[in-house]
Amino acid sequence: MKKVLLTFIIEILIFSCSGTKIGKNKTRYFDENNVEISKSQFNRIRSTNKLLGIPGDSINHKKLTLREKRGKINNRKSLELLLEKATNLELDSLKPIVIIFHPGKDKNNSGAFKNYKSNSYNIERIRQWYGQLEDGINQVAQTKPIYIYKDSSGLEKYDGILTWYKDPEKTIEKLFFKHHYPGSSFVVISKNGDYISYFGEFGKEYVWEATQIMNK
Repeated sequence: MKKVLLTFIIEILIFSCSGTKIGKNKTRYFDENNVEISKSQFNRIRSTNKLLGIPGDSINHKKLTLREKRGKINNRKSLELLLEKATNLELDSLKPIVIIFHPGKDKNNSGAFKNYKSNSYNIERIRQWYGQLEDGINQVAQTKPIYIYKDSSGLEKYDGILTWYKDPEKTIEKLFFKHHYPGSSFVVISKNGDYISYFGEFGKEYVWEATQIMNK
């Protein structure tokens, strides 16, 4: 009888621990205001492309965040000096700073383009896309974008096309991109320190529009 009772207790404990583990590992979903929502609600909102899905506060949390943020930095001149030192470029203090930010390799920036280096057609597509991006920025504000990376993994496809610079002292990440947003992101900073940042994959038109606004 004691042996049967002991076996029963052990089975209960195993089941309890197993259930707790499953509960802890279950993914939980939150909206942009940190209110918990269902997975179907999360996916439905995400599919509109107005918000972006990012990791939440815990390893099994997923959270929605707005794709665009507007704000102001306190000292644009300090940022200018830091970027000039890191890139050996001379920045015009009267023009907006346009930064394209690469967070590191992920499924959004390494999928379809992962074999670009060995494909001349795809290399030309990258060259053409960024050429058009830069032409548009130049027309709007007579300046060029600066390409900054947090992690160089995934940048191989740009060899011979773009020059990327390491984020100096993680400044760009700390100021504008505190999460790993999928693909790449950008920020445009006005001469007064006002900025528009956009998280995740973007179209050229978004950069042109933000540059135009920040050039006023």
